[in-house]
Amino acid sequence: MASGGGSKIWSLMSLGSSVGAAVAARKALEASWKTAARRKPPANPADPDVDVWEAVTWALATGAVASLARMLAQRRAAEYYTRSTGHLPPPLQKDGE
Repeated sequence: MASGGGSKIWSLMSLGSSVGAAVAARKALEASWKTAARRKPPANPADPDVDVWEAVTWALATGAVASLARMLAQRRAAEYYTRSTGHLPPPLQKDGE
């Protein structure tokens, strides 16, 4: 792409999809935690009053779910960008494209 406009559009799409996915994932995880544990998730896992295993479980779950949601959202955004422009977003283009 000759201009940097596509890169700016992709940056906004990538950021927007990532933030939206993270918010949705966090809400879903909190609801799941409340259902499974029958209490709210730890507000601050670093708090010494929070059981260490509960803090570890929450940290692992939030990290994994947020990363997965972000990756899936960015893939969907890249698919949309590709359908709209006919090529991959600039950061995802392979050499020679």
